[in-house]
Amino acid sequence: MANLINAHLILVVREYAEMKRKLMEILACPIDKHHPLELLVFEEKEEIVEGLIICPRCLRWYPIRDEIPEMLPDELRKENEDLPFLKKWKEKVPEKILLEGRPFNLKSEMQKKF
Repeated sequence: MANLINAHLILVVREYAEMKRKLMEILACPIDKHHPLELLVFEEKEEIVEGLIICPRCLRWYPIRDEIPEMLPDELRKENEDLPFLKKWKEKVPEKILLEGRPFNLKSEMQKKF
């Protein structure tokens, strides 16, 4: 009986995670209203813990931190919070976003290395 309950719980968790991913099908960029957006998953448990939502049209990126997508307009974003997040995951972030991403990017930092 316990195995049956555990199997059911695993199925429910998977369906919930799949439902959360399906939300990407309806999300649009809050700035230019572009759809569909791109999703990069950096850390995942039952949910996406950390990741990035990218608008391929305007190159804005929105962090997913602690399972929460932060899709704020530029004027509400905090460079001192967003840049460390981008630096933390730069090995997994597309180069175009690292160099040209909005509202913040690592272009000046990356140019110093060369």
